[in-house]
Amino acid sequence: METVSGNLASALRIEPDITAIIGSGGKSTLLKTLGLELMRAGGRVLLCTTTRMFPVAGVPWDGSGRRLDAAPWKPGAPHALGCTCEACAGLVRGSICQAGVLDPQTGKLSSPAEPLDQLAQRFDYVLAEADGSKRLPLKAHAPWEPVVPAGTVNVIWLVGASGLGKPVAEVVHRPKLFCERCGCEPTDAATPERVAMVLNAELRMLNLNNARIMLNQVDTLADPTMADRFEAVLDRSIITTSLKG
Repeated sequence: METVSGNLASALRIEPDITAIIGSGGKSTLLKTLGLELMRAGGRVLLCTTTRMFPVAGVPWDGSGRRLDAAPWKPGAPHALGCTCEACAGLVRGSICQAGVLDPQTGKLSSPAEPLDQLAQRFDYVLAEADGSKRLPLKAHAPWEPVVPAGTVNVIWLVGASGLGKPVAEVVHRPKLFCERCGCEPTDAATPERVAMVLNAELRMLNLNNARIMLNQVDTLADPTMADRFEAVLDRSIITTSLKG
């Protein structure tokens, strides 16, 4: 187990090209935090989704469906006059933007009009949020999830520690599927062992054994040994953190 508070790209072994972020418990926060970190290191970064997500606050948006043919916005040249957002605060080495088609009714972005494998030719890093979790810390994947784009080289599977030990029905997105995969009831607790059992089943089912597992929100754990119990049943090394939006 490795605990990190910074240098996420190194801990997660992020290689250039497409990274899919899946799971629950802080995907949007990880998307922004990791994107800004890669930008500070000099990378050209694109944030997007393969499903739907709210725009990432403080990161310039490309627009609606137009192609990203122009060079992305560069820090040091504020994307709005007088802007003081984090991305404009004197970060001059790399570049960052987000792309997608905005639904004015929901306020969410869907996937960019241009295929991600084509966008990846013009960016060092394309970070894509690749499933949804209804803002719950835990989830089970439906048959059509996650939507991992072609050409993905990194898959980060996020798990929200704030859900551990609480009733499945209260903290799990798609509790019925969760219960089917670990043999429990919705009123039972989402123990670290059950969460790990579901994750192991889905790793095999989705053929994502190379995914890197990150347990977020560990600062919420009343019993810190829950992280160890989760890792023990998962039977693979995990990264623990407490991301702040």
